[in-house]
Amino acid sequence: MTRKYCVLILAVTIVACALRLPRLVQRPMHGDEAIHAVKFGQLLEHGTYIYDPNEYHGPTLNYLTLIPAWLTSAKNLTEVNEFTLRIVPVFMGVTLVLLVLLISDGMGPRAAIYAALLTAISPAMVFYSRYYIQEMLLVCFNFGLIASGYRYLRSKNILWALFAGIFAGLMHASKETCIIAFGSMLLALLITLLTRNQKNYFSDAVKSIKPLHLAAAIGAAVVISILFYSSFLTNPRGILDSVRTYSTYFNRAGAETVHIHLWYYYLKTLIYYRYDSGPIWTEAIIVILALIGFIAAMAKKVPLSTDVNLLRFIAFYTLIMTIAYSVIAYKTPWCMLGFLHGMILLAGVGAVVLIRLVTGKLPRLIIILLLSGATVHLTWQAYLSNYKYYADSRNPYVYAHPTTDVFTLVDRIEYYFKAHSDGRHMSIEVICPGHDYWPLPWYLRSFTRVSYIDKITNDELPAPLIIASPTVEADLKKKFYDESIPFEKRHLYMYLFEESPYYVWLRPKIKLLGFVRKDLWDAAHQGPDPNDLIKSTSEK
Repeated sequence: MTRKYCVLILAVTIVACALRLPRLVQRPMHGDEAIHAVKFGQLLEHGTYIYDPNEYHGPTLNYLTLIPAWLTSAKNLTEVNEFTLRIVPVFMGVTLVLLVLLISDGMGPRAAIYAALLTAISPAMVFYSRYYIQEMLLVCFNFGLIASGYRYLRSKNILWALFAGIFAGLMHASKETCIIAFGSMLLALLITLLTRNQKNYFSDAVKSIKPLHLAAAIGAAVVISILFYSSFLTNPRGILDSVRTYSTYFNRAGAETVHIHLWYYYLKTLIYYRYDSGPIWTEAIIVILALIGFIAAMAKKVPLSTDVNLLRFIAFYTLIMTIAYSVIAYKTPWCMLGFLHGMILLAGVGAVVLIRLVTGKLPRLIIILLLSGATVHLTWQAYLSNYKYYADSRNPYVYAHPTTDVFTLVDRIEYYFKAHSDGRHMSIEVICPGHDYWPLPWYLRSFTRVSYIDKITNDELPAPLIIASPTVEADLKKKFYDESIPFEKRHLYMYLFEESPYYVWLRPKIKLLGFVRKDLWDAAHQGPDPNDLIKSTSEK
């Protein structure tokens, strides 16, 4: 790749950073983000990580977060903020842009640059690059494996085989759905080799891989996976659990009805989405250009400077991934990133092919202007989704997401704890059936006596401050006025949210009520002692 193209890739990388880095603390933490953050806190504070085969996915996210935590000198979770956590997927999102350099000679420099640009500005890619979950890590490692594998096939250098193995190990250590990508890669490679017209090409391709290099790649993958799942050899059971986990996830794929969607859910989200009075969201230009790139790769109507076998592999891989994720009933929008990135690579090829197909200066200029306009529109959507509709259900990538009312709740708690003699050791109760209170443990992490329960109990007196689901309000009020409690120990309670309707939205359709004990309410609303004011004035 010439210096000119390297400068363009650098410019694209700057765009990727500009869209991903600002205001990382602005969006409320998603419940999944908060769960991963609290689990990371155990690793940061106690130096221990135990892989759970039933929840939380792989350990790479937790261990990689140690790097920014150490760089900011954080010793416990209260010293960690959203920037420290979210900078990890941001880094992976930007790295995904740069990795295209490894296959630029196979794609062609112009296609590679446009693919890098689409990766940088895709609203979905930008939004989930700022999400503290495993998905962006998995997509980055997926592409790292493909790119390293391609470099090995071009050079037969054992270092690229080792890199491919490392990326494969990181994929496995990131998320259980890596097996979909592994299967798609193997099947795509097989189809690519079998559809070659050259006689004995498949057997020759297999023979060209040196057994020592293959063993090195597999060994690197196994070592990386074992190190992470065993918590760096401190939890050997984690290795077995990394295999046993698949029984859980195979069952979950069709069992959790709340995440069951129709087969076209992902494609509909990408092509056209509008909810209520919100804006129209579309990444249709990527899907259309990807289709053009797919057809060109199948028909071998691509520039002579490109590697048609690489393009056909990417085409088959993307098609298989798209079908696999569409068939699986369990769907969340971030799961589509794997095949969306494949579409983006094909879209880079499709854009170049489309421009070459058009003859005449004026028609070609029109196509270039249309592509430029679509690119600007994608960038504008990326801005809107991350900086205006970042917690708005009218954004297709905001999924089961907490509202900004979470900040109101936290502000009210911060207001009242200052008036309590125990300060941050003040007792707080969070009562939500089904433990549906996330991400509150993240926001209340600095309070040492927070109880998270799913039903009302009469074992103890009510806490000075209570957050509760409306479904337990009746039982809670019975507890407030329980006649079995001695009169002198009873307390009146006031609403924590003092203005009607006296509740906040945790998520759409999920309300939370708040109650504060009357003596604490009085203490918080009481003005300063007049004698103290006179004394401070006289001292001045």
